Amino acid sequence: MTETTSQSRMFSPPRAESARRLGILGCLVLLVLAGTAALILLRSVDSQLSDISNVYNVRRQAQELMLALVEAETGQRGYLLTQDAQYLLPYETALATITTLHQGLVDSVGDNTDQLAAIAPLADPIARKLAEMARTVSLAGQGRLAEALAIVRSDEGQHLITSLRTELGSFIAGEDAKLVDRNEAVQGYRNLIVIAILAALASAATLTYFVFSRTQRQVSSLARVRTALQMQNEALEAHVRERTAEAEEARAHAERERARVEALLQDTNHRIGNSLATVSSLLGLQVTRTRSAEVRTALDAAQARVLAIASSHRRLRLGADLETVKADEFLESVLADLRTTHAVGRDVEFIGNFAPLVINARDATTLGIVLGELITNALKHAFPDMASGTIWARLDRNETGVARLVVEDDGRGLPSDGAVTESGLGAMIVKQLARQFGGEPSYAPRPGGGTRVSVTLPQMEPPKTAD
Repeated sequence: MTETTSQSRMFSPPRAESARRLGILGCLVLLVLAGTAALILLRSVDSQLSDISNVYNVRRQAQELMLALVEAETGQRGYLLTQDAQYLLPYETALATITTLHQGLVDSVGDNTDQLAAIAPLADPIARKLAEMARTVSLAGQGRLAEALAIVRSDEGQHLITSLRTELGSFIAGEDAKLVDRNEAVQGYRNLIVIAILAALASAATLTYFVFSRTQRQVSSLARVRTALQMQNEALEAHVRERTAEAEEARAHAERERARVEALLQDTNHRIGNSLATVSSLLGLQVTRTRSAEVRTALDAAQARVLAIASSHRRLRLGADLETVKADEFLESVLADLRTTHAVGRDVEFIGNFAPLVINARDATTLGIVLGELITNALKHAFPDMASGTIWARLDRNETGVARLVVEDDGRGLPSDGAVTESGLGAMIVKQLARQFGGEPSYAPRPGGGTRVSVTLPQMEPPKTAD
């Protein structure tokens, strides 16, 4: 990522970047100024157009006033010269609008002092001209035509109308000049607006160019960064695949080693069991060659114990962790071997009920030896002289959750005096092995007849893993 950033900086030197920023800032300023100038010029144009409209209105009303005066005078003279009443109609129509037109002209001028100075003096001549025309028409209507014509031919009436025409013409000419000036101003404003618009367009085009160029450079830089990241990603994926393959190979190797170790352990246990079975057979041969009953009894007991230990080793099946054993499967197998080896030719039934506890492998063999000693003692003491009966063996937990091994029989039971004989070799072995688990064997009568031996195992180590 650092390499990609440095590469992108190489394509954007500091001076070029500063120049681009100044150019963009200048274009933005010029664009804002051009837009502001265009708005100001538009407002000025609106003001000029409003003034032009007002000038046109004032000029139109001035022309209408002058035409009304001319029309009224024409109607007056036509009537006086021809005595035709038809001339009175345009006269009266024009006469009725002159005052209104003059007042409207004054109102249109508003607060413009120059225009008021030009229009205000017309009020008196207009009033005098109107009075003169009204008097002549009235005299003619009274039959005093000669007096009326005399007034018309006098210089006063002609002077009034000429003065009014001159003043109104001068006023209209002034308004025409204003129109010309305002039209020229509007044209100038239009030219300035066009210039401002062109400047704004040029600024916008330049700004667009800068932005587009910068965007193109950024896109190119991003493309380069993307390519670099893609290459790094591909390299990382290849490394991950390589490490994954190595991990898989290591796992497969570990599985093979585990399988090999498990096979070796199983084979070792089996070989130990076979070796112990060979020892047991040798002891059996020695029994047949011994004439002493005491020695034969000792050798028979030793042969049975060696055979029980051999059975425990042969039946030991380690779990997946190579450290634990399922107690129920193991003890069921040991019980089956004891049934085969110790109860041959005897009507004694073995019943096992073992909880599915998971225990350490090193405790399993010891537990199997304890079970073998308890079964052997039951066969020897509970069912003498080939008597028949039942032996129950179970592994469970007591009320406090402590594991215990219980062996019961329905044989002749404990001695009548209630004393428990623990001086025998089997009882001593059970007691010593029970102490390895922090427990003691307990002998008690079985309800219904027989004996119950319970061995608590409070220190039997649980497995170290959840499996």
